[in-house]
Amino acid sequence: MMTTPALLPLSGRRIPTLSLGTASFPHHRATLRLSEKFILLLILSAFITLCFGAFFFLPDSSKHKRFDLGLEDVLIPHIDANKGGKNPGNYLIHGQGHDEHRHREEEERLRNKIRADHEKALEEAKEKLKKSRDQIRAEIQTEKNKVIQEMKKKDNKQLPPVPVPKLVGIKTGDPGDPDIREKRDKIKEMMKHAWDNYRQYGWGHNELKPIARKGHTTNIFGNAQMGATVVDALDTLYIMGLVEEFREGQEWIENHLDFSVNSEVSVFEVNIRFIGGLLAAYYLSGQEVFKNKAVQLAGKLLPAFNTPTGIPWAMVNLKSGVGRNWGWASAGSSILAEFGTLHMEFVHLSYLTGDPVYYNKVMHIRKLLQKMDRPNGLYPNYLNPRTGRWGQHHTSVGGLGDSFYEYLLKAWLMSDKTDTEARRMYDDAIEAIERHLIRKSNGGLVFVGEWKNGHLERKMGHLTCFAGGMFALGADGSKNDKAGHYLQLGAEIAHTCHESYDRTVLKLGPEAFKFDGGAEAVAVRQNEKYYILRPEVIETYWYMWRFTHDPKYRQWGWEAAQAIDKYCRVSGGFSGVKDVYSSSPAYDDVQQSFFLAETLKYLYLLFSSDDLLPFDNWVFNTEAHPLPVLRLANSTLSGSPASR
Repeated sequence: MMTTPALLPLSGRRIPTLSLGTASFPHHRATLRLSEKFILLLILSAFITLCFGAFFFLPDSSKHKRFDLGLEDVLIPHIDANKGGKNPGNYLIHGQGHDEHRHREEEERLRNKIRADHEKALEEAKEKLKKSRDQIRAEIQTEKNKVIQEMKKKDNKQLPPVPVPKLVGIKTGDPGDPDIREKRDKIKEMMKHAWDNYRQYGWGHNELKPIARKGHTTNIFGNAQMGATVVDALDTLYIMGLVEEFREGQEWIENHLDFSVNSEVSVFEVNIRFIGGLLAAYYLSGQEVFKNKAVQLAGKLLPAFNTPTGIPWAMVNLKSGVGRNWGWASAGSSILAEFGTLHMEFVHLSYLTGDPVYYNKVMHIRKLLQKMDRPNGLYPNYLNPRTGRWGQHHTSVGGLGDSFYEYLLKAWLMSDKTDTEARRMYDDAIEAIERHLIRKSNGGLVFVGEWKNGHLERKMGHLTCFAGGMFALGADGSKNDKAGHYLQLGAEIAHTCHESYDRTVLKLGPEAFKFDGGAEAVAVRQNEKYYILRPEVIETYWYMWRFTHDPKYRQWGWEAAQAIDKYCRVSGGFSGVKDVYSSSPAYDDVQQSFFLAETLKYLYLLFSSDDLLPFDNWVFNTEAHPLPVLRLANSTLSGSPASR
């Protein structure tokens, strides 16, 4: 790239060449002072003289053996590599004299080329010094624009054509029953309220502060405004038929979503929200921009896998590619639910690009886990990416562990039930979980506890409530004809989680609840009494409705929707509350992106007919983004032409 005498910002860095200080430029049109011209020309002359001197005093190759670096094709591009350079045949038969003569000719041509280039550079420098400040700035901007355009061309390279999976059930779902349709319309109105306020007060920010009416972000997104709510909400908007709002989101993504930012993000969160959301939007709408953006972002996440074991770091800088783990994680460990929740999205990335790198990354993680010993058959939540050893022996089906088990099951479903390895790992894990973590309280409530260093903690988190839906989803195909058993287990967990809602003042569930002594399905600590618009309980209601059509699940879902609308709705959107046991709770003033991606989507689906995104054709990622089942042989993932 041609350099210009200025401070040229490239990729966020300012590269100093020849500085043109602002003191040299009055506000009106002017040129450099004579003294500055003289100094610059003197420096250039000295540099050129030094280069020529060094070159001409190099040893003559006719007297000294040439040191062949094998770079002829790079340094002397006009030389035919087949007629000289590294071809040893030229050093045989014809004799040493002919060989040395040829070398002299090559070097003379090289000297002449260097001399001409230096003279040209000197003339260009003289011309630059005659130009005004504005002219020089205009030229610099032109060069910058060329670089930016080249980078955009690289990012927007054409992806190979692939057969689109059969997509059914995208724009249907009318429940038929007028009462149920009215409830569904209410959920759609809540979505529009959340989106419109984000559009007005937080547009482009990751999330919204609905009371302060401004943008909000957290450390999982770094310090960049990446529009997490836009990406997370797209497929919900599409499914609900909010066409104008979907178009607004698409336009923002086309014009403003930029991943070349100096920002450290959570690999897990960016994968499930951004890559998952973009892929779902692509499959639903067919708009190529979503696929292209997903692939661009995935490339930015790949450096996180550069660890001794291939287990990715929790965080990666999108610009530098430098990764690290959370400071609070056990002994610098990666987290099971984070590195174990990449499979669905990465398989689709390999399918769409024909590049097996994504598929290979997640399969490497699976192979590594299969080789490791598991205490009591359980997967600990922490794994050190440097040593490949488990960290603290803490196992949970809630936070830190949850979606790892979910993705084992869904990998099998997404493969059209051909990935039997994933199904086997899921079955083995669930057997160990049922043996060690699932218990029934004195009051008859089935719960999933947490295993900590050989001890069962009788506490269940709101995040764990997704497991009811997971057990129901995995019932068909379970070992030893236990489908009925797992469907019943899902129903019991749904009942327990409903109780955690029903035993509060607001009829909204706390972040965590215990089963000790007389306290059952109730939060004990003050810092566990909050509700941040989480979806997991409603998610389980929806799965249980799909598999049983028991009307109580729609009733429970409607109770939750009414409570959210009554206690979490504010004029500027929806906010979490800090105490579900208080009749006048304080707000946390955050409208989470997953509220639009998951909570409202699951409620809408709960009051829709089963032909909207049917399970035979779609699998939902852990952020509720639907991805189609891939009914193709694994050879497709390698990108082989035959499979296309």
